[in-house]
Amino acid sequence: MTAGLDHIILGINDLDRGVAWVEKLTGVRAMFGGVHPGRGTRNALLALGPIAYLEIMSPDPEQSPPTWFTRVLTLPEPRIIGWAAHASNLSALAQAATSAGIPIDGPHDGARSRPAGGMLSWKLIRCLDDRGGLLPIILDWGESAHPAQDAPAGCHLERFHIESPDAAELQRIFTTLSLEVQVERAELPRMVARITTPRGEVELTS
Repeated sequence: MTAGLDHIILGINDLDRGVAWVEKLTGVRAMFGGVHPGRGTRNALLALGPIAYLEIMSPDPEQSPPTWFTRVLTLPEPRIIGWAAHASNLSALAQAATSAGIPIDGPHDGARSRPAGGMLSWKLIRCLDDRGGLLPIILDWGESAHPAQDAPAGCHLERFHIESPDAAELQRIFTTLSLEVQVERAELPRMVARITTPRGEVELTS
C-alpha cells in the first residue's frame, strides 16, 4: 500500500502566465493537459521523472469558479498549493485512515480528456482536513498511462519535503496512510520542491 509522490500542484490565477513563468524559470514549456469538468480548473503539465510531474493549475474561464483548490482564484504568482501521491489500494488506505480517526472523502472517480485524444481516468481519496494542502490527494491511475509519460521532459525532482510546527502529528498521519514523505519541524507550514532543470536547480514553495 506504500504511496509515493505523484505530482506537485502549482497554482496561479492565469494558466498562460503560469506556463510562461515556469518556462522562464526552468527552460521547459509545460504542455496543456486539459480541463477538470465540474471542478472549474484546467492545467498544464511537465514531467519531473518517469512517474512524477508538475501540474500548473488555474481557473478554467469556460466553467464556473472552482469549488476545490479555490486559492487559484487569487494567486497572481505561482505557488505550491498541494500535492498528490499514488497508491494502488485506495479502499484499504481509506479504511486504515478511518480506523485511525482521520476523516477521508472517497474513493471517487475522476476523468478528463487528453488533448491528443482519449481519456485519462483515475480514482482518488483525500483527507477532509488537508491541513492547508500539506496532506495529499491520493490517486490510483488504474489502467491509464501515467501523465508523466507524455509530459515535456527535461526536469527532475531532487527533493520534496514538508515543514510544519506540527511535524510529529503530520508524520503520524503519513505513517497511517503509508505515505513516504519527508517532514521537518519549522515555525511555519510550508511545502518545498527542489528541481533540477536545464537552467540549473530551482526551488518552488507554498
